Amino acid sequence: MPPTTLEDGSRVAVIGAGPSGSLFSYFFLSMAEAIGLDVDVDIFEPRSFCYRGPAGCNHCGGVVSEFLVQRLATEGISLPKDVVQRGLESYSMHMDVGDVVIKTPLLEKRIATVYRGNGPRDSEKLKTHSFDGYLLELAEKKGARVVRNLVTDMQRRGERMSVHCADQSSGDYDLVVVACGVNSRLLEVLQEESAEFRRPDCTKTFICEFELGRKVVKKTFGPSMHVFLLDIPGLKFAALVPKGDYVTLCLLGKNVDDDLITRFLDSPEVRNCFPDGVVPPPACHCHPRINVRATQPSYADRMVMIGDSGSTRLYKDGLGAAYRTAKAAAKTVAFHGVDAGSFHRHFHPLCRKISNDNQIGKFVFGVAGLIQKARFARRGVLRMTAREQHQGDGPRRMSGVLWDLFSGSSSYTSVLLRTMHPAYVASLVWNLLAGNVQRRGAATNRSHEKEGHHVRH
Repeated sequence: MPPTTLEDGSRVAVIGAGPSGSLFSYFFLSMAEAIGLDVDVDIFEPRSFCYRGPAGCNHCGGVVSEFLVQRLATEGISLPKDVVQRGLESYSMHMDVGDVVIKTPLLEKRIATVYRGNGPRDSEKLKTHSFDGYLLELAEKKGARVVRNLVTDMQRRGERMSVHCADQSSGDYDLVVVACGVNSRLLEVLQEESAEFRRPDCTKTFICEFELGRKVVKKTFGPSMHVFLLDIPGLKFAALVPKGDYVTLCLLGKNVDDDLITRFLDSPEVRNCFPDGVVPPPACHCHPRINVRATQPSYADRMVMIGDSGSTRLYKDGLGAAYRTAKAAAKTVAFHGVDAGSFHRHFHPLCRKISNDNQIGKFVFGVAGLIQKARFARRGVLRMTAREQHQGDGPRRMSGVLWDLFSGSSSYTSVLLRTMHPAYVASLVWNLLAGNVQRRGAATNRSHEKEGHHVRH
């Protein structure tokens, strides 16, 4: 069958104005203009990103990797200063065996922190711009129309898709782009209505904001994201992210619960990061779900799912995955077609690549979990990283692996392959031996000193 394409006057519904939905609209309208295609794009989004707290929040830590910053720049999208809350130039890694600061491997490798809305609940209204609001404005300038309504269902009606909203209104469209994220009820509704559709597998996380004041945040946390490798069951990744007057805590793992949160906040490695060793009460918090396994399938005739609604990176760089899937979907729709065959040939390969890399990511995080549980391994990693940071121009193999693992700047496949390099393996083995021998020697010396003390007395 020939592909089904959009024509002049076609209508496109984008459900969700997060990064994937706004970027799809921006890219598609730019491509449509380039090929002389006159179409209407409606973006359905009940929230306003100029609000504080849940009304404008998009349930995210708000970390933009250097990959996304650079890719957006190549698209002519430069993040304004009032969007970036803080530019980060290093990671401070905290373990029970010591701390180390991992500086950016290259000068251009920097990360930015942003608010997806207008800040935490009960905070002063920010004079800055939200990241999601900025991207939505770009889509509006390209011609997209924002519909402030909640989509509750969509159904196929002949050759078109019918979109139904909470206020009982509905409309017919030639294409529906689902970009509502995994915390939306819509995906559950679609799964209930279709035996062939399976929404993404999810896990519960924890995000909260601590108000410390801009001066305290700058003095205490500096231009660094603080990450923790602690032996806490179920914890995959934890970070404190400085943002203006606030510090955002992100806990990722397998269904993060209250016990895990309490154990993490009570650990001395975390308390020592705060002034006077006291963790303040959170200004606001939430338990958003994140996608850990892709939607099956992520497309059909006249429908495609992008960002967290479809395929995204495991644990890391969800914003980068939103950019990649949004652009791939926009290119497919503009230049190939809106039928399932076109999406399978031109959009699905990217989703498959992301899913395959996520399988490697599960293995990588499994190895990282073993390191978190073994103190001798943590000593070796700490020693190897610290020596690399203090040396001159030599290779920084462990530092680079940790940087890309924390930031999500490289694929998990790339990270795994670099850890299999003979030089990396040899250096790690040497530092594992040296770090633990030094530790044993220091313990022996302390024991002899104590014995000498007892003899003298």
